[in-house]
Amino acid sequence: MRAAVLFTSPGKVSIEDVVVDRPQRREVLVRLVATGLCHSDGHYLEGGYTLTRPIVLGHEGAGVVEAVGEDVTYVRPGDHVVSLALGFCGQCEWCLSGRPALCDQENLARRPGEPPRVRLGDGTECTQKSGLATFAEQMLVHENALVRIDPQFPLDRAALLGCGVSTGVGAVIRTAKVPPGASVAVIGCGGIGLNCVQGAVLAGASRIVAIDINAGKLDRAREFGATDVIDNSAGDAVEQLRDLLPGSGGVDYSFEALGRPETYRLAFDILRPAGTATVIGLFGGTVELPAQAFLAGELRIQGSKLGSIRARQDVPFLLDLYAAGRLKLDELVSSRISLDQINEAFAAIGEGSVARSVVVFE
Repeated sequence: MRAAVLFTSPGKVSIEDVVVDRPQRREVLVRLVATGLCHSDGHYLEGGYTLTRPIVLGHEGAGVVEAVGEDVTYVRPGDHVVSLALGFCGQCEWCLSGRPALCDQENLARRPGEPPRVRLGDGTECTQKSGLATFAEQMLVHENALVRIDPQFPLDRAALLGCGVSTGVGAVIRTAKVPPGASVAVIGCGGIGLNCVQGAVLAGASRIVAIDINAGKLDRAREFGATDVIDNSAGDAVEQLRDLLPGSGGVDYSFEALGRPETYRLAFDILRPAGTATVIGLFGGTVELPAQAFLAGELRIQGSKLGSIRARQDVPFLLDLYAAGRLKLDELVSSRISLDQINEAFAAIGEGSVARSVVVFE
């Protein structure tokens, strides 16, 4: 099969013929129909994060089950499925307490000494990003990395629930638990940020302020439900927000969807007393925050991992919202591309010109 393989980081993927193994115990072979391009994969192309290479990237996919291994009980050939950026074991304290996003995913990968799931023609093992590797025509995964969905839903849109949609909406609904009537600000209006905006609409927020430096992204944020927008190209978002919401001191909830030290700090600075900042964007450095503000304003800052979702409950629910016209998925897809166009599509993400590009395999 063909796959987009990354050999060096920073670098670009190259399209290679790779070999996928047969399903073993509790494994599922999926024929991929579509996969979304998430900016977090772009970090590996840019060299910001590294994994063992060669690696097949991609973690936001959807397809059809082709074969199952021994003891698979959740799916069968012909089922339509969405991949999960974070699989779950189903047995640890986090899974059993309803927080599967914190699962350490023990026993979801093959053991040392077992044949690799994916390898190059010369036998070299290919690492699977997030245990998935959706930038390929097929993927071989543990059954707990999949969510079965109704076949009525288009797979090129359902794929987005594997990460982007679930992360953004979940951060608002699951992690922060935004109540009706609250004020919300979203910093960074790419794929994740737009879904934070959607989550705030679903939560019944009274004001939803979108903050970015790209006018096109701010226009899209309005289309997804933002009540107000702030162009932060001059770096004065705090002042603009306080002018926008006079007397409030800031917003009740902020969401950071970029992964930069200055936007982490901004998410904190725009809070009103008792406010909560939720940071989502990947960032490997450190951020300094004023200690006194935590005490004086009873402020909070927290992380959100894949939106704290309970995937097998939340993904079907989100698809039902899409069917009811309450969740925008069609509008998220900026372009449909081939596997060969991945490098160009990642460049477009960096330029801020797309919400989501989706590789379509058929």
